Amino acid sequence: MKARINRTLLDHMVSLRRDLHQHPELSWQEERTTEKIRSNLNRLGIANRRLLDTGIVADLPGPQGVPCVALRADIDALPITEETGLPFSSQHPGIMHACGHDGHTSMLLGAAELLMQEKQLPAPVRLIFQPAEEKGSGAKAMIQAGALEDVGMIFGGHLDRRFPAGTLVVTEGPVNAATDRFYIEIRGQGGHAGHPHEAVDAVVVGSLMVMAIQTIVSREVNPAHPAVVSVGRFEGGTVANAIAGQATLEGTIRTQDSKVRKHFKNSIRRIAESVGSLHGAQVNLRILSGTPPLSNAPEMAELARQAARQVVRESSIQKLTLANMGGEDFSYYLEQVPGCYIRYGSRIAGRENYPAHSSKFDFDEKALGPGATWLSRVALTAGQALADQCGCSNKC
Repeated sequence: MKARINRTLLDHMVSLRRDLHQHPELSWQEERTTEKIRSNLNRLGIANRRLLDTGIVADLPGPQGVPCVALRADIDALPITEETGLPFSSQHPGIMHACGHDGHTSMLLGAAELLMQEKQLPAPVRLIFQPAEEKGSGAKAMIQAGALEDVGMIFGGHLDRRFPAGTLVVTEGPVNAATDRFYIEIRGQGGHAGHPHEAVDAVVVGSLMVMAIQTIVSREVNPAHPAVVSVGRFEGGTVANAIAGQATLEGTIRTQDSKVRKHFKNSIRRIAESVGSLHGAQVNLRILSGTPPLSNAPEMAELARQAARQVVRESSIQKLTLANMGGEDFSYYLEQVPGCYIRYGSRIAGRENYPAHSSKFDFDEKALGPGATWLSRVALTAGQALADQCGCSNKC
């Protein structure tokens, strides 16, 4: 029999999601969101505490000697002006829940209520409400503050408009890319546009770098390994009749394999220095490491899939078939403990072309029920696995 969720809880989750959507808060500024989460946890009688100014953990007790199962939701919004036309649109100009974190938070609070209905948990459960996922720094800060102490496994997920509501997407292997950034400062020699031989054109040097960097993907990386490099900013020059003496490039590197990630960094450095040297320009390159690739171990994906079978039909359990090159700081948790990160199908007919981080992004609220139920079931499934590993029964 599939796990079910009652109408009263579903309505509460929808109401909560809409309230959070109307009051989005940027990374590290999630004060109202934090208080809303704490009031819901207090209503359920779940002990909770702030690890950071806007980072909360809540613990549901279980047998002694068994590690915790952690469940994580991100809570921050984005600096985007909403254009959905929803009756519960953002009341904060220039800030929007354009990535579904309002839904993730509501799901985890719904899962908390479902877990409180269990007579006995096979393992303690820790709820992690994490700030600043959009900055890529919240997970790291929560880990440093102790969120993973006594945690044996961790699970989480993300709404995905590519799949219909009611779908749970469980995938072994890579599911998110690393998010490294690079900055290249080019210093040439400015001059009159009519006398180019007297100058070192930083715009020309930068243009050659842009084109050469693209060949890393097409000529240096195995096509079986998804990889992307994009130059998102190119600034140089001030007037039409002067050769630019300085230019700046800024871009992102997305890779799902650690060896490819290292190769990319080395290749960008080689290209930037070589092109600069070829044309007599000075080059200053900085590469900033972002979130690591996120990859699910097969045994953890199987636990997630076992839980999914308790929630939806087998036909509604799918896998990612295309590489996802977005980043996700849940990867920092998986560097510390085993776990799995899934996708909750949430497509709205007619809004398929509005992806996350779009000003018109929205998701089907029918996804909230399966998401919350899966989180509660994976806590029980993984908790039993941890109890079996430590040789504990429910009486220990």
